[in-house]
Amino acid sequence: MIRRIIKIDEEKCNGCGLCAKACHEGAIGMENGKAKLMREDYCDGLGDCLPACPMNAISFEEREAPAYDEAAVLAAKKSKEAKEDEQPCGCPGSSCRSMEAEETPGGSVPGCLTNFPVQIKLAPVSSPSFDGAHLLIAADCTAYAYGNFHRDFIRGRVTLIGCPKLDNVNYAMKLAELFKACDIRSVTVARMTVPCCGGLSLAVRTAVELSGREIPVRIATISPDGQIRE
Repeated sequence: MIRRIIKIDEEKCNGCGLCAKACHEGAIGMENGKAKLMREDYCDGLGDCLPACPMNAISFEEREAPAYDEAAVLAAKKSKEAKEDEQPCGCPGSSCRSMEAEETPGGSVPGCLTNFPVQIKLAPVSSPSFDGAHLLIAADCTAYAYGNFHRDFIRGRVTLIGCPKLDNVNYAMKLAELFKACDIRSVTVARMTVPCCGGLSLAVRTAVELSGREIPVRIATISPDGQIRE
C-alpha cells in the first residue's frame, strides 16, 4: 500500500540515537553507528522522531510500505517491558555498562549523570561540558515519576533540572545565555502533566528564540504514573 512513512538520510545522521529514543513504536534502531528504520510496519507515520533529530536527517515520504501493525507494536512493547521488569533499577546500555558488571559491593548501581551541578540556577552558562551537547532540561519531579529516567533521558545528554514554581530564577534569560555561549545540538524538556511545569517548556522555547539559534526542542510530558504523554 502507498502511505506516509519516515525516511532517514544516512549522510546527515550523526548517530546520536535520539530519534530511536523518541520512536515509541520501536521502528527505529541503530546500525553501524547510524539510525535506521528497522521495521516499516512499526512506523505509524506521525513523525515523533522528526523534532528529536538535531541534524534534520529525518523526513516524510509517500511510498509503497507495509501497513502499520499496531498489534505487533503493542506486543513488542509488552515484551520489552517484561524484560525490563526482570532487571533491577539502573541504567543498562552501551554508555552505562551492564548492572552485573557495575554493581558495587553495597549493591548500588551507578547512574548516567555526566555533569554537576545540575540545578539550572547553579549551573554555569559557559562550560566545556555544554559544547556540542544534547541537553536535557528536566522538572525536578520527573525522575521520581519515570522509572527508567537515567536510561531513557539522562543517558547521552547533559542534564539540568529545575522547578519553575519553587525556584526564584528567570530560566529563560539564563538558558538564553547558555544557548548563545555554547553549541547546544538539541534540547529535550522533561516535564510533568501539572500546569506549573508549562513554565519550564515556555522558558526553554523563549530562551531558544532569544538566543537566535536554531535548536531542535522536544517536549516529553510525564504523568505521575510514569507514562509519557508527548
